[in-house]
This record gives sequence, structure tokens and C-alpha cells, in this order.
Amino acid sequence: MAEPLRLKAKSASPGIASGPAFLAEEPNAPSAAERPDAAPASRAVGGYSALEKAIDISIGELEHLADGADAESRDIIDFQIEVLRDPTIAEATGARMEADENVVFAWVATLDAYIGELEAADEEQMRARAVDILDIKNRVLGALAGTPIADFPPGSVFVGKDMEPSRFLAHDWSKGGGIALFAGSIAGHVALLARAKSVPMVVGTGRFSAADGDPVRVDGDAGAVVLKAGGMLIPAPAQAPASDTQTGSSELRTADGVPILLSININDPAEIDALDPATAGVGLMRSEFSVASVADAANEERQLAIYRRVLEQAGDRPVIIRMLDIGGDKPLAGLEDLPALASGLRGIRLLLARPEIARVQARALLRAAVFGRLSVMLPMVTFPDEVDRMRELFREEAEKLGRRALPHRMPPIGMMVEVPSAALMLDAFGSAAFFSFGTNDLTQYLAASARDDMDADAGKAAPAVLRLLAQAVKLSAGKPVSICGDMAGDPSYLPRLLAAGLRHFSVAPARRPAIRSAIIGLNADGTRAAGE
Repeated sequence: MAEPLRLKAKSASPGIASGPAFLAEEPNAPSAAERPDAAPASRAVGGYSALEKAIDISIGELEHLADGADAESRDIIDFQIEVLRDPTIAEATGARMEADENVVFAWVATLDAYIGELEAADEEQMRARAVDILDIKNRVLGALAGTPIADFPPGSVFVGKDMEPSRFLAHDWSKGGGIALFAGSIAGHVALLARAKSVPMVVGTGRFSAADGDPVRVDGDAGAVVLKAGGMLIPAPAQAPASDTQTGSSELRTADGVPILLSININDPAEIDALDPATAGVGLMRSEFSVASVADAANEERQLAIYRRVLEQAGDRPVIIRMLDIGGDKPLAGLEDLPALASGLRGIRLLLARPEIARVQARALLRAAVFGRLSVMLPMVTFPDEVDRMRELFREEAEKLGRRALPHRMPPIGMMVEVPSAALMLDAFGSAAFFSFGTNDLTQYLAASARDDMDADAGKAAPAVLRLLAQAVKLSAGKPVSICGDMAGDPSYLPRLLAAGLRHFSVAPARRPAIRSAIIGLNADGTRAAGE
């Protein structure tokens, strides 16, 4: 039997504690759209008055925490209240709003800039203050969205990158428990509070694998964390090959022995737990269905937790996550009044027009990439420079994460092929790592159909779509190609799709058995196997 794993750490507060792990990066609290008792998503909309109200709510929450607190705790809370009352932060946020930024993204960008400066400081005392500002940022963000920060079970061992002071103060430590931080600081406010309240705490463990509820032992005397048998330290991130979207073992073959990759599409985070890594990876995760409002789109940690879940659930299978395809007929609550939306922008055009949205998601995806075989797909790409500009945005955010010493990895970045002009010029998209055909929009645009008429026109447009796909595969210059639209899940189209050279199909989970069965009975050129 494997021995428990003992990880060396720095002691931040003496004592020994054992308990079930609480993973701070897991999405513990549902979004505003998921909570029946939460404020409506429109609460995240508004101008300066909405920000002022959220700040007032946050100050009131902190003052409530301060009632009956000891002197050290009161000093920390007073510092946070003082920052919230500092007019320069509100003015900087207001200036961003005047430049046409949504209030939520304006607040996040303002505080992120402040946090970045602190994290880059030479003195440890200054770097330790970054988590105080992160605490303030998240508290106001929660007030804007109507989603307060959730507590964690008494007696748990808190596991995460760092811990916010107000979260420590709001928790009942009388039932025991401890703290194990991947990063953290012995000079930080949480370490000071832990020592004052005799809560065992260690910092600087590095990232390690654990599941919610796994037994964890914090040794604040010796500076160590003990994990159950089978636990492991997560290794430093390494670059993945550009073809990572296609590699991996596949037991599915055509009748004449050609390997086929059959993945599934995921729309809802609730579908993640049903993902069986033994049978399928994810060929398309539509991230917009995980983001119900502007507050979710601005919440990097919540997005990271969702992406991490699907990557860990997929194991060593590849996962392709499409960036937010919002705009047009896919509105996002809280962003309806943006000029970019009024002009009809959608997909990558909207993300490039509103880079504050794209930057948050890019950071979440870069950080999630260390947990599995992630590839990122760009939606509604029309011109090659759109891919280039988004790749540059990812590089910029990766540099920022590097300066903050946050683990991350640059994933392969490909594109959804759903605009006919892009399909006809696929050889011009040299910077795209892979292509995935979205036949729903291709069909709509080729048939000049409205969304409501799609079902009636799909069959008539199919010959044109199939011919376009065959031409586009030839223009792909040997890069990985896949198909993830409805056409991929219809067995009647499989012969033509195989004949076109497609070898990766991503379908709705319910369609997977039928497609698998159909592929086994066909040769790679689309003809029926002998005896079929």
C-alpha cells in the first residue's frame, strides 16, 4: 500500500490539525442566476450608483465582522474599510466606466492593477498585502452580483493558493481545522490571525492534488502537510504540443482499421460530472453556458474552478473549451446596453471589442491549463488577424501571471470554422493551431436562413455544407481538424464526412452510441464495410 505523502512547507502558525480538505478553488457558491433567493442578474448592471451601493454593503459586512473582534482583527478590518473609503479607487473605477467599461469589469480591472503592483513589490510585507486587496475586490464583486462569499464546513482544512482575511474572520474555528496554502506568506494578515487564534497553518506547499473531503494533516510545528496515500505534488507546467487536441489513445476504428476520435459536447457545468474519461474527451465545451451574467464573466476564480473541474474529470483525454460566444442571439445579462452589442458584434469580434471580458477568461484558461490537456477554441472567426490579436492577448496575460508567480500554461489556440468565408480561406489562418467545423452556423449562413427557419432549411443546405467541408479540409494544411456541429451527430452524413477526411467527431452525449456504431460499420473513405 502506498505511504501517505508528506510535503515540506513553511510554518505560519504552530500546532497540528487534521480534517477533511476544503478546496478553495472549487465553485462552492452557485452564481446569481442559479440561486432562487439571489438578487436578479440586473443588479450587476448600473453606473456609479451601483458601485457606491456595493461598496456601502461591503463596508457594512466588514463592520459586522468587527463587532466583538479582538484588537488585531479590528486593525485588519479597519485597513480594508479605509481602502474601500479611499476616493482614488472609486475615481479610477469611474474613469474606466466613462471610457465605456461595464461597472463590474471596471472595478475588477482597477483592483487587479493594484494587486499586480503589490505582488511585484520587493518587500514580502508589501506582497502579503495583495491578498487584502483581493479580499476587497471579491467582496464588492459579490455585492454587485448579489452573491456573498460562502463559508466552508467547520473542522475542515482550508486548501488553496491564499486565503482572504475576512474569510478567516467569518469562519468558526472553535470546531478545529487548519490552513494549507500553496503560496501565502508568514507575514500576511491571515498568518497573523492564525497565530492569534491558535489555528495551525502552513504556507508555500506548492500545488498538490486533493479532492474535497480527503483527509489532510497540517503540521504547523514542523512545517509540513501530510496527504492520504496516493496524494501528489502537481509538477511544474510544461508546454504541450500543438497537436494536443488530437493525440491520445482511441479504441474506435473504422471497419478498415483507421482510428477515429469520438468526443462529446458539453453545454452545462452540470454535465461535467457525467463525463467518463474512459470513453471520451471533450471536443467542445461552450463556455457561455457556464457564465450567466456579467458578474460571472468578471469572476476569474469561478471560471477557473469550472474549467479545472472538466479537465480533471477528463483525466488524460483532450478538452477543447470555446471562448465566450456572446452577442447577437446570445445576450449576457448585464451587458445588453453595450454599444458593441448594439452594433451586432458576436463571438471573437465582441471579445476583441471588449478585451476586459476576454482578458478575464484568458487568465482563467491559462491557469486551468496546468490541470489537463486543454485547447482553446475561438468563436465566429472571420479574418486571420482576429486569431493573431487573441493570441497576443493570451501572451500578455501569460506574462502577467508569470510576474505574479501563478502556475499557468499556454494552450494550443484554434478556431471554430462557422463563417463560410473563413472556410473558403482556411489556408490563410496560419496562426490557428487547429480547426473545428461548426455546421449549425455554416448551414445558417450558406442558406441565408434565420434561426427560426434552420430546421426546415438544414436538409436542403446539406449538400452545399458537405461540399464546403470537403474543400476546407484540403485547405487545412495538415493541421488537426474536427467537426462539432449537429451534422456530426447524424449518422446519415457520416459517409460524406469520412470521405472528406474528417477523423475527429464531437457530438452530444446522447448521440455518441449511434455515431460510434455507425463508424464501426464504415470504411475510412465512407463506403460500407463488406457484409454491412
